[in-house]
Amino acid sequence: MTGPRYTPLTESLPATVPFVGPEAQERMMGRVFDARLGANENIFGPSPAAIAAMQAAAGEIWMYGDPESYDLRQALATDLGITPQNIVVGEGIDGLLGYLVRLLIGAGDAVVTSEGAYPTFNYHVAGFGGVLHQVPYQGDHEDPQALMVKAAEVGAKLVYLANPDNPMGTWHKGADIAAALDLLPDGCLLILDEAYVEFAPEGTAADIDINDPRVIRMRTFSKAYGMAGARVGYALGAAELITAFNKIRNHFGMNRAAQAGALAALQDQAYLAATCAKVAAARDEIARIAVENGLSALPSATNFVAIDCGRDGAFAKAVLDGLVARGVFVRMPFVAPQNRCIRVSAGRPEDVAAFAAALPEALAEARG
Repeated sequence: MTGPRYTPLTESLPATVPFVGPEAQERMMGRVFDARLGANENIFGPSPAAIAAMQAAAGEIWMYGDPESYDLRQALATDLGITPQNIVVGEGIDGLLGYLVRLLIGAGDAVVTSEGAYPTFNYHVAGFGGVLHQVPYQGDHEDPQALMVKAAEVGAKLVYLANPDNPMGTWHKGADIAAALDLLPDGCLLILDEAYVEFAPEGTAADIDINDPRVIRMRTFSKAYGMAGARVGYALGAAELITAFNKIRNHFGMNRAAQAGALAALQDQAYLAATCAKVAAARDEIARIAVENGLSALPSATNFVAIDCGRDGAFAKAVLDGLVARGVFVRMPFVAPQNRCIRVSAGRPEDVAAFAAALPEALAEARG
């Protein structure tokens, strides 16, 4: 009796996932976290209108979701001043990244990203046999010009850039990213991941024509709208590119209740503004706690703060382990020199207070 015959590509890949979830860590510890501040979830939660819409949709969950996400795309188009033909809805940005890589990348195709940037993108590239080329951060910022130059050097088909950035929380002016497009080689597509753009200062979103064939932008309801568990993301781009998604996407991948919740969340902009204000206040408090403990916090345009622990990655990992042992879930960047930091999500006052109580002990243990 034999098992399945895997492709050589599948056999060559490690049996790993980009992130170990907090639930897995809780199972290993045999207890739940007191504060869940590691996954950049919006702990303030979704609009009550979104919750009500999802609850109402639960009675219709026997039906598949609309494979065109028609109502949500119409509402997004009105909100953004574009056409529905410029929008595709998918299972979070992660799902859309997977579709896009499937659409454009075959074995041996070159792809460019920053060293230490969002690892799920790299995971998709590896899964379709792409060859990943990486450039270093510059001063804790992704380097748009270096990314474009590397793309020209290796003949890349895709370039990935997050603005604001994960894991550092830094950002570029949109005008600077638009200017860097002049360096993008012909036939290369820039993926501009704007998952955190609602938290960012005005002018962070690049003013790029929606039908510019060089760019696809990705946004989500997971962050500012507080719906990470619902998995609703959307991509914005030239109509021809968006249409191409229909060739390979899962047409029934969207949860019906999630579609209803996202539509209601989009229509409650007052709640979104209030949430962004709470996130800003939490970021300030996390930065204050860092300074109080002799550390420094990087300026952030996201719903998390990267805290510089002042030494190397091994020391930061010891601090992180000390926090986890004390019931506070946080994460850290994977690559030096960014891995001198820990990353703490903006949370409710009680969550941030738990972090404030655990940090001095974790630091003392790491230093001892």
